[in-house]
Amino acid sequence: MTATSARRVLLAAPRGYCAGVDRAVIAVEKALEQYGAPIYVRKEIVHNKYVVQTLEKKGAIFVDETEEVPEGSIVIFSAHGVAPVVHEEAATRKLATIDATCPLVTKVHKEAVRFAKEDYDILLIGHEGHEEVIGTSGEAPEHITLVDGPDDVKNVEVRDESKVVWLSQTTLSVDETMETVDALKERFPRLISPPSDDICYATQNRQTAIKQVAAESDLVIVVGSKNSSNSVRLVEVALGAGAKAGHLVDYASEIDEAWLEGVSTVGVTSGASVPDVLVEGVLEWLAERGFGDVEVVQPMQESLTFSLPKELRRDLRAEAAAAAVGQPETPAVAGRPEGSQR
Repeated sequence: MTATSARRVLLAAPRGYCAGVDRAVIAVEKALEQYGAPIYVRKEIVHNKYVVQTLEKKGAIFVDETEEVPEGSIVIFSAHGVAPVVHEEAATRKLATIDATCPLVTKVHKEAVRFAKEDYDILLIGHEGHEEVIGTSGEAPEHITLVDGPDDVKNVEVRDESKVVWLSQTTLSVDETMETVDALKERFPRLISPPSDDICYATQNRQTAIKQVAAESDLVIVVGSKNSSNSVRLVEVALGAGAKAGHLVDYASEIDEAWLEGVSTVGVTSGASVPDVLVEGVLEWLAERGFGDVEVVQPMQESLTFSLPKELRRDLRAEAAAAAVGQPETPAVAGRPEGSQR
């Protein structure tokens, strides 16, 4: 990088929090305010290191399995969704549950249930071990076969080629998913597509924006955690769209100054579970090194929002109604969601 080279940042938009992540994070915050700590959360509420650590400081306790939650406590299910057996486990332990599953993931769950009832073989395109895939597969385990990319298509077996449908993990790359779908259609010409695109709007929009940015960037920095599927995909999409280099970082402190060698244009974006404060930190880091000219690249707008989980809405309404008439709050069960014994 020479002293005379023009240095700029192309900042992708939309970026960062999607409606489902925003809903899930606010659900944990509101639950802590409404019911007090501790509030248990099964798995990471969203796949972002900073968000999880921030909520832990406020009193959230993250666990891997339902059995780790003390009987009678409150547990929140993450935005990635859970299988029906997890709800059954929670009921057995008399847990009060708040379901923060993203409504778009819930839509895929409902599609899986419907197609299973109609006795279809369901080919679920996704990454093995991802929480969303585990949750969706659990809706109809006898009917669902995981297809982990186009190379896995050759391993797929179905009962009746006239009754096969594909669904997908919502956070995949659009291009990656359609490559797998095309390979599946070659094997199964009568393959049915879901009634609506399962790739979520936020994933599509962030990938569209970074493609536009990457085409003009020497370096792309994606802010996000390594266990965030959609963040990892953004790096891959950027490289595929022409970026000369791409890196995933949680914080600005992880950026290597050597990456800036010979670079005049840096593209910046963030995954759907990343708060903008982390992006601001990256922009400040770049500005200190001469990249203070920031241009926003926004090929589309986002306006979608989701209401809070119904369990929280009920108790928040009860609290507001009680306050309006000057009476003590009388939520479902001693300040806890229905079903709690605490």
